[in-house]
Amino acid sequence: MTGSTTDPILKNPVMNKSLVPNQFSIFVRLDEQTVHDYFNHHDPAPLYKRQLGHEFEQYIYNSLLTSKRNAVIKYQVICLEYSDKRFIEPVTQAIRSHFNLKKFLKVEEFKKFKRRTFKLLLASLAIVLTFQALVPYVIEDMDLRMSGSIHNIVDVFSWVILWKPIDRLIFYWNPYEKDIHLLDRLASADVTVLEKNKVIGKDKQKAS
Repeated sequence: MTGSTTDPILKNPVMNKSLVPNQFSIFVRLDEQTVHDYFNHHDPAPLYKRQLGHEFEQYIYNSLLTSKRNAVIKYQVICLEYSDKRFIEPVTQAIRSHFNLKKFLKVEEFKKFKRRTFKLLLASLAIVLTFQALVPYVIEDMDLRMSGSIHNIVDVFSWVILWKPIDRLIFYWNPYEKDIHLLDRLASADVTVLEKNKVIGKDKQKAS
């Protein structure tokens, strides 16, 4: 499995091809000139607490467009100079904190969704049961044909009013689970440092 992405800093196509099946790599180059471009320029916090920039966040998401739910995600950090390795820990911590926060917010959003949907379902059930309980008293003096029609109308109304909460409970929860799972993997993905000679070796292979 392969995928093509573009590093917003490198400005060159990066292939997230791996020798391990179903593994996706997110390449991040760290040096004095580019490290601050990964963050919100208006955030005065220390590097490890700083908010990720929108462009960098989109680059991370775009790197995984063709990934499957069980794909292994890894951050491949490129440091061309030994001194650049000092950025690895704060940048990694900022990335993990960013996606842990987004995961927390998504989990809270999912909880609100479930509470609202169950409340809607209970309210719909209460209305349906109320109508079903009242029907016998309404039709007791009616003829058979009219009472059958009233029963059919109430049954159709019951299905209509119950459809929305049941539909939301069955189909609408999966995107939340998918997003939470992705954010959890992004927050806990392993970090691998690419050595200078390996990066240079790859560049020579491309040039040849």
